[in-house]
Amino acid sequence: MKKISNELNIDPKMVENILRFSSNISRASELVSAPDEFNFESTEYDVAYQEDKARLLHYKPLTKTQHKTPIIIAYALINRYHILDIHPKKSWVKNLLEQGFNVYMLDWGSPSNIDKYLDFDDYVNGYLHNSVEFIKNESSVEQVSLQGYCTGGTIATTYAALHPENVKNFIATAPVIDGWKDTTVISNLAKHMDVDKMVEIVGNMPPEFMYYCFSVLKPFEQGIEKYLNFFNNIENENFVDNFMRVEKWLSETPPIPGALFKQWIRDIYQENLLIQNKMYVGNQHVSLKNITMPIFTQVAVGDHLVSPECSMPLHYGVGSEDKTIRIYPTGHVGMIASSLSQKVVLPELGEWLKERS
Repeated sequence: MKKISNELNIDPKMVENILRFSSNISRASELVSAPDEFNFESTEYDVAYQEDKARLLHYKPLTKTQHKTPIIIAYALINRYHILDIHPKKSWVKNLLEQGFNVYMLDWGSPSNIDKYLDFDDYVNGYLHNSVEFIKNESSVEQVSLQGYCTGGTIATTYAALHPENVKNFIATAPVIDGWKDTTVISNLAKHMDVDKMVEIVGNMPPEFMYYCFSVLKPFEQGIEKYLNFFNNIENENFVDNFMRVEKWLSETPPIPGALFKQWIRDIYQENLLIQNKMYVGNQHVSLKNITMPIFTQVAVGDHLVSPECSMPLHYGVGSEDKTIRIYPTGHVGMIASSLSQKVVLPELGEWLKERS
């Protein structure tokens, strides 16, 4: 190798790295399982309630006593809920359980062609509302704490505005609120879509379309750099484990019902009705001024999926006098599944919730 390097006037270290990289690629199938063969070590739960394809997961407690007010998490419409329980040491769910909270998760499931007419009303006043009512009855409480993440934050915001009597505390984590202030690639694509024509042709938005949107967010980082890092670190078990967990999560993107997708793009991104208090869901007027319960808004300054400027207007648009906003030096996923999340974000949220639960 040294002889070849000298003859070609190439840095021997570079040659060594290239050979090692090539060897790692050839041995990849022996060292690593495919993402679909990887099993999450998820926190134990029961399916407490099910309606159509949506499931309400109830996580088993990890403390002898729990705070009185249960919390329900409305996950996003894109990917699956696993990111909130991605790793035992980075699990949002497990951390809340260890803080003594009674945790439920709403898993929207994977819609099929028969579900293409489901819209905002079905998700807000149907699945989410019925899940909240179930929790109230099961826990013998009049109100629940509600958290919404990403697009689930938008659905949760709509619910809190339409059913404030059911929500004791509201946590909005990177919510999509002010579509006109969102400067992300996804927002720019959405603002120029002929969404009526798209839904007419394809019905539900397929996972492939979501993959395309993700790929154009950070094309080099998502398309080349991450795999270079992967093969360079293929013998690092911890790195590979984290990589495969995220890859499996990314590969499980479900379709989005056509009617819901159409209303989402039109009302949130193109006409920006929610922040203007002009949105209607199931013939009901959605006014953010009706959100008078305590609210905690969490924003990531490096978020490339939902601009901070898109989420922050919620803090100023609600009617609540008890409102808190925190801006964290991380990204969209880092805010919920990282060491920063465990050490800073969740402890702050836990203290805020304990005082109000």
